[in-house]
Order: sequence, then C-alpha cells, then structure tokens
Amino acid sequence: MFELVATVVRVVCAAIGALILVHAAFVLFEANRDNTLVELTESVRDTFAWFTRDLFTKPDARIAEVIDDALAAIIYVVVGNVVSKLIVRLAPAPKAKA
Repeated sequence: MFELVATVVRVVCAAIGALILVHAAFVLFEANRDNTLVELTESVRDTFAWFTRDLFTKPDARIAEVIDDALAAIIYVVVGNVVSKLIVRLAPAPKAKA
C-alpha cells in the first residue's frame, strides 16, 4: 500500500516538473501564448511553481523566466523522489505470518 502511495507521489511530482519544463521550452522558443497548450502549461507553472516566479532577474526577461521554470522543475522532481523514499522508509514493517 505504501509503495503505491510513494509511486503516485513520485509520478505526480514528475508530471508537474515535466509540464513546467515544457512551459520553459515554450517561453524559450517564444510560443504563441494564446495557444491552448501554452496556456495549460502556464497555468500549471503559475499554480505549482509560484515560489520561483521572478527569482532571477536578467537583462533578457525570457531567459530569466526559463531559468526560474527549470529550477522549479528540478525542485519538484527532487522533492517528489525524496518524499517518495521517505514514505517507503517510514512505512510500518509488514507483520510476519504465524
């Protein structure tokens, strides 16, 4: 049971990180912000990666946003893996059959 929860945590965090990276690619290559897919990834980024918004300031705002997005994606993947491992490690040991 705990392994399933750990897997779900890891997969959800990885999916969020991947969508944030896709947003970074859209920003880097100046995708049309009115496109539905671009709006979706921007919404995910605004919802889950607000903590890195405007973290870096560069002369080129586009590059600064890409760096912010990449950092948020890395944080989601790393934290998801750490939490997943903690869930498995702290799970109660299975009872031996008598």
